[in-house]
Amino acid sequence: MLQLNNMNRIDKIFKAYDIRGVYPDEVNGKIADKIVRAFVKTGKIKNLVIGRDNRPSSRGLFKAICEGISAKGVDIIDIGLTTTPMFYYAVVKLNSDGGIMVTASHNPLKYNGFKIVKKGAEPADKNDLDKIKKIVKSGQLAGDSGKSGSIIKKDMLDDYIDNILSFCHPESINKFRINIDTSNGTAKEVVSKLASKLPIKLTQKKILPKDADLGVVFDRDGDRLLFIDKKRGEIDPDLIAAILIRYYFGNSGKIIYTAASSKIIKKEAESSGNEAICSKVGHSHVEESMAKEEAVFGCEPSGHYYFKNIYCVDSPLVVFLKILEIMSQTKMSLADLTNQFEKYYKEEIKIKIKNTTQASLFKKIRSFGRTGKISHFDGLTVEYDNWWFNLRASNTEQVMRLTIEADTKELLKEKIKELTPFLP
Repeated sequence: MLQLNNMNRIDKIFKAYDIRGVYPDEVNGKIADKIVRAFVKTGKIKNLVIGRDNRPSSRGLFKAICEGISAKGVDIIDIGLTTTPMFYYAVVKLNSDGGIMVTASHNPLKYNGFKIVKKGAEPADKNDLDKIKKIVKSGQLAGDSGKSGSIIKKDMLDDYIDNILSFCHPESINKFRINIDTSNGTAKEVVSKLASKLPIKLTQKKILPKDADLGVVFDRDGDRLLFIDKKRGEIDPDLIAAILIRYYFGNSGKIIYTAASSKIIKKEAESSGNEAICSKVGHSHVEESMAKEEAVFGCEPSGHYYFKNIYCVDSPLVVFLKILEIMSQTKMSLADLTNQFEKYYKEEIKIKIKNTTQASLFKKIRSFGRTGKISHFDGLTVEYDNWWFNLRASNTEQVMRLTIEADTKELLKEKIKELTPFLP
């Protein structure tokens, strides 16, 4: 059995749908070895895909994971430096029993961690992670098998790019000039390879050049993207989702959005002949909802987008190409496309808070919104005719997130001012 301080550390790094913490104090090679041995013990696993981002600490954690897995007699498919979406693709394409991606996603460099998926790139949910955590804390890890598993290196880049292009029509895309910021992450090589197959010209600068048609920013592990327009600046990811729903998913089926998504998602989905279904925030929740409802598309306001025909996993490059296709077909700039959907005004407030004061904050905010329509589906949501708010604990950080949306800018400012005295 682990000592008390180690048990507390284990509890801290296991999040709602992944594992992450400060390296090396909370996440290190010793912890990594225990986690993968526990994961292997939860099911009949013969082989696993292993990938990593380019954080300085990822190489060491990657090595520790591979040693632990191999000692259990499990074969390893090493895809090396990769983006998280390409990692998901490899798990499905290679028909492996699951995989582990070494990354802390958008967190600062001092963090690292692991995204664990099962067969078919199905994300390990909270129940799966709780099982792994329980085994780690008990110390009842299975011993070595006596026969090491094999390690096969596999380059998935060309195959992955071909797969992305199969969902689009590259020949229909205009000769756009696009500025790409990959946040010093692993998306750089992937995006460069994709661009070589398209009639576009890439620049890579931190500031959007004046002659660029648009800019695109990827996070460090390449599973989120943000569009930047030279007239409007950063584009709200919910508005990108609304563009896709109207121009690509019209009357296609079911659309998944979240409790923190703009009302424009539900409105556009329903006006386009689709059914809109709300999910809890977080990729495992959205992917689970998509699979359960057989939805064609899912989106989150953080810049995550999911497609049914791409295994219901993050597909930022497909979104990138679809937006270029839509701009080419409509002959509209991204600003002009976006202007059609800016009917509501939204702001998110991040609140640093301790677990002991979460209940108190919920109670105060609930009291403030007692005259509205209240839901506890994901945190606390209170709706009125012309504005709404959602308060929920972050799944990845020690913060609360308060999202407020109103029908006008003036009303949004007014409601933020009214809510501010209730915040710590």
